[in-house]
Amino acid sequence: MSTTTKIGIGLAALGRPEYINIRENHAIDKSPVAFRENAFKVLDFAYAKGVRYFDTAPSYGKGERYLIDWKTDRKHSDVFLSTKWGYTYVANWELGYQGKHEVKEHSIEKLLEQWKESKLLLPELQIYQVHSATLDSGILKNEVVLSQLHWIKQVMGIQIGISTSGDNQNEIILEALNIKVDNDYLFDSFQVTYNILEQSTFEVLNVLKSKNKTIIIKEALANGRIFNKENKTVFPVLEGLSKKYKVGIDAIAIRFVMESLNPTYVLSGASDTNQLEQNLKALEPNLTFSASELKELKLLRTNPTAYWEERSKLSWD
Repeated sequence: MSTTTKIGIGLAALGRPEYINIRENHAIDKSPVAFRENAFKVLDFAYAKGVRYFDTAPSYGKGERYLIDWKTDRKHSDVFLSTKWGYTYVANWELGYQGKHEVKEHSIEKLLEQWKESKLLLPELQIYQVHSATLDSGILKNEVVLSQLHWIKQVMGIQIGISTSGDNQNEIILEALNIKVDNDYLFDSFQVTYNILEQSTFEVLNVLKSKNKTIIIKEALANGRIFNKENKTVFPVLEGLSKKYKVGIDAIAIRFVMESLNPTYVLSGASDTNQLEQNLKALEPNLTFSASELKELKLLRTNPTAYWEERSKLSWD
């Protein structure tokens, strides 16, 4: 099946020493100096491979600052950047931090505070997102915040978006889709979790496509759970396709997102150049699923409530 989806880079695993993900190498140097060097190496490698979309957030440790510095230093005029607001990184680079690594706050004060730093990504900044919008945070009914976002949209000429997580993504997306400020639909971009295991947003994402919204897919690898050999239902299917197409399971998972949904972007969460190189194999011309293979992959979906409960129990590594 043909697809126009482009692969972008998310900096969640590049900007902080611990993240909810399964890494191949637990012995990596987790000092800030080493992380900055690795982040620039990955960003340079991605650009050399044709990647132009880069996504970050203040809660990704030093991820937003890394992207600001890389953008300023490299001076690429053809990159497409996005960031978010609403979460603060509080682990302070403490390995094995026992509390919440990031704290949500969807207040006007937090928006104004984080925008001061995020706007340094201009003029390449193209999307500014509410980080993990939820119904209980009140963000979707906070007229002061929504008006400020609309001001940013109008004055800066950038898209305003939301990112979503949890088993009620559909409800959040549909509510956000109808929000207007000054008779103008506010949200242009939606960053959503969708993958082989979590397919519950498929229908609402197609609604967004029909309205020409920017669709960004995150967690295409389900935080590494697609690599779980103990899952005797999922892993054998992915392993079989991996061997057939001579690419890694990660490329199979990313290609599934591209072919089943054809979003605007799907994010690679690679933490080094080797992982990114493997992820980019999802773009190889010979990797195109047959109708029966795509159907088989769609049948691997799990119950969204169970999916998110399992995700909440994953440890930061």
